[in-house]
Amino acid sequence: MQFLDHLSSPSARVILSLALMLSAGFLMTRGTKCLHLPNVTGYILSGILIGPFALNLVPAEVIENMEFLTDVALAFIAFGVGRYFKASHLRQRGKTVLVITLLESLTAAAVIVLVMLVIFRLPLSFCLLLGAIGCATAPASTIMTIRQYRAKGEFVDTILQVVALDDAVALVAFSICAAVAQALELDGKIRPGTLLLPVVLNLAALVLGGLCGWLLHLLIDREARSDYHRVVLVTALVLGLSGCCTALDISPLLSCMLMGTVYINLSGDKRIFHQVNDFTPAILLLFFALSGMRLDLSVLPAAGGIGVVYFLVRIAGKYAGAWIGGTLCGTSEAIRRCLGLALIPQAGVSIGLAILGERMLPPQTGALLSTIILSSGVLYEIVGPACAKLSLFLSGTVQREKKDVIQPAPVLEAGGQELWQLAENVPRPVPTAFYRVSHHTRST
Repeated sequence: MQFLDHLSSPSARVILSLALMLSAGFLMTRGTKCLHLPNVTGYILSGILIGPFALNLVPAEVIENMEFLTDVALAFIAFGVGRYFKASHLRQRGKTVLVITLLESLTAAAVIVLVMLVIFRLPLSFCLLLGAIGCATAPASTIMTIRQYRAKGEFVDTILQVVALDDAVALVAFSICAAVAQALELDGKIRPGTLLLPVVLNLAALVLGGLCGWLLHLLIDREARSDYHRVVLVTALVLGLSGCCTALDISPLLSCMLMGTVYINLSGDKRIFHQVNDFTPAILLLFFALSGMRLDLSVLPAAGGIGVVYFLVRIAGKYAGAWIGGTLCGTSEAIRRCLGLALIPQAGVSIGLAILGERMLPPQTGALLSTIILSSGVLYEIVGPACAKLSLFLSGTVQREKKDVIQPAPVLEAGGQELWQLAENVPRPVPTAFYRVSHHTRST
């Protein structure tokens, strides 16, 4: 049913595929909105629907050539997350966020590795890679859910800082586990040089990200720039940094996040982040739709019980680790009870790491790793945003709308004293006598 294959122009196929993805994503959100689900869920479901394993509307070669969208989307997501790492905020809550992040991410990884080794008796290299990937949390879906409901407060700040550090922990853990897995697959021995190379490359990317943050501050804040040129400059630097990281076969997440962190600490100006947020929704929609199109529904039975256990064990590890970390740090009850619910989404970073891990393992176990992460990633992105939304309501960060309750209205009496009249039992519309009392008061 690939009607786009009949077009002779490759450019036309790509352009129409992008238009189809954007349209399908928008239309699917009309349905998820009726079900009170976040927009991210609709984007992923639209990708599954128009993908090669459902309606097959987008050509397979177009999907394969859109891999760059993952790096671009992750780069902008990471840059936006960097704004939440202001030095003043970190001095206040840095220790708490670090402890919670380490416990929730490493607890999930440890539980996954133990379960895969003990219950399924899978190879150690496979278990290490799967556990390291399990550390990651998808910041995009969580952040977009927070944006959709315009949530703010201590709970939201904790979520954003934890999910940002969460992927940093996952990337470091994956780099170490990947080096160990490669050594085990090659000759069964672990060599120091194999372990140090990924660490050195990530450190070099971090230095480059810091320099880009300083350069962005120099270019934007030292001279009067128009809004158009500000967006052009930040886009050029983010894409350039992402391209350098991709050339080194490392994720752009850490370096772009540090770029945003350095900029916000040097300038203190959040306006550029708001400007970036104004044009990235279309990129993020394409990214999530692409994730849905990548899911091979035909190989889902191959994962079997392993995928189901991974799906459940990771959720349990994340929730338990967040609760333990919050308890040790003496956080509020809302953070202890609800933070774990906001850490369930997993896509983007995990999918990229799964592709890297698949190359390091034998074909059979590599395909199993990729199938588990891709299938569970889509399920996490369907369930996760809804759980993130639930955490915002259960924590009291976002209040449910009460359509049958009228807000209190001030009434001025003759003495000039302001009173608050409870209006729960006042029918709509407000009686005209209310206006007469106020009008009489003003005239007297």
